[in-house]
Amino acid sequence: YAEAEELQAQLVSQRKADQISDQLLLLQHPPVITVGRGASLEHLKATRQQLDGLQIEFHRCGRGGEITYHGPGQLVIYPILRLEEGRRDLHRYLRDLEQVVIDTCQDLDVEVQRSQGRTGIWFQERKLASIGVRASSWVTSHGIGLNYSPEALSGFDWIVPCGLQGVEMISLTQIMGRTLARNELEEVLCRNFAKIFARRLINPEKTLS
Repeated sequence: YAEAEELQAQLVSQRKADQISDQLLLLQHPPVITVGRGASLEHLKATRQQLDGLQIEFHRCGRGGEITYHGPGQLVIYPILRLEEGRRDLHRYLRDLEQVVIDTCQDLDVEVQRSQGRTGIWFQERKLASIGVRASSWVTSHGIGLNYSPEALSGFDWIVPCGLQGVEMISLTQIMGRTLARNELEEVLCRNFAKIFARRLINPEKTLS
């Protein structure tokens, strides 16, 4: 996780200086629990010693939002975007990220929805995708955690996801009733991201596992 944070910081700095164009990072973290800036630890159900025993890392990070989990079976999407004039509204940016997930799910024949007053994407009363972002001089980082496999869900047992009591998580594989490969999901998601943000995807490179 620290490697991904460092990479984002480098790319944000380069984007601010116009040394690079906008970037879209798609990756998968090893098991890690993260807490947004200013968030409390009251929703962490394990001690640091227990997390060490479970081989789950713990990090405070610079995004907004509460506590969440990342791990295998979850696609993580980190857009490094300079928001242009007319889109410099973080509430709109969050809704746009939600729409990327909604459209991606629709293309996979899965009907999902927003939940009033709660950021993220839901299937009925279970949460499918969590979103937490940061913007510096209107250049974004952090982003979306989208569960595509049930493998992603066990780590949520050790937290109150996003500080929402009683929330259960779900994966696309469970909803669809079939295995969803990560590369299949990435292809559909990239297409929808480009549509929502009016970008053209070029020169894809694999930078993190």
